[in-house]
Amino acid sequence: MTQTVAVLGTGKIGEALLSGMIRGGWLPADLLVTTRRTDRAEELHARYGVEPVSNAEAAKRADTLILAVKPQDMGKLLDELAPHLTPDRLVISAAAGIPTSFIEERLSSGTPVVRVMPNTPVLVDEGMSVLSAGRHASPENLAHTEEIFGSVGKTLRVPESQQDAATALSGSGPAYFYFLVEAMTDAGILLGLPRAQAHDLIVQAAIGAAVMLRDSGEHPVKLREAVTSPAGTTISAIRELENHGVRAALIAALEAARDRSRELASGNG
Repeated sequence: MTQTVAVLGTGKIGEALLSGMIRGGWLPADLLVTTRRTDRAEELHARYGVEPVSNAEAAKRADTLILAVKPQDMGKLLDELAPHLTPDRLVISAAAGIPTSFIEERLSSGTPVVRVMPNTPVLVDEGMSVLSAGRHASPENLAHTEEIFGSVGKTLRVPESQQDAATALSGSGPAYFYFLVEAMTDAGILLGLPRAQAHDLIVQAAIGAAVMLRDSGEHPVKLREAVTSPAGTTISAIRELENHGVRAALIAALEAARDRSRELASGNG
């Protein structure tokens, strides 16, 4: 791998991506990082052997720049990069809600931009990163982006018009499962189990169910029906979930997340 890649704004997600790339075969000598704090830069250098640089230096030297800053910091960062970036560089944005047009308008005409929405399981190499091409991004640019983000999980290409829906489902998705586990743990305590045991039971059930969904190829309805005996415990629980409108609540919740993503993308944050 001969291209130089710079990760700008190396927080938790940026560091997860950095470590995943190194495990995937990138050489530390080909990786640059930028941070706000000197001590953070020294920490990353000591941990991974990568070179900390300024944003301007990253723009001059890197073939691919991964912008992993907070959305509210994107405008200022692009102002720093623009004088030094040429259109032959690939710019990958991992900032939530920032459309490719926002970045393209602030850089040299023709600069390829790819928008990526990763989720937090990239921290354990089980992430899902949703990719969308900007106006000037080529199939090769997308393939290169998939190679990078594939080091920390799976990737999926979607039109940018579907990024808000993907954010609602995937970007925010882990939080819904944590919320469900929290509620089920409380229920386990109510039913008489110690918190630690309730937690372990639910977490393993979640892991097992996720692996079955991933590996079996079966529709979730079929997997659920396999657990649901006539007049049994599971169907009694499912009936209560339906009576309380859980399915409708989930749909409404994801619509709300999608709408908020649209607001953020339009600058109404």
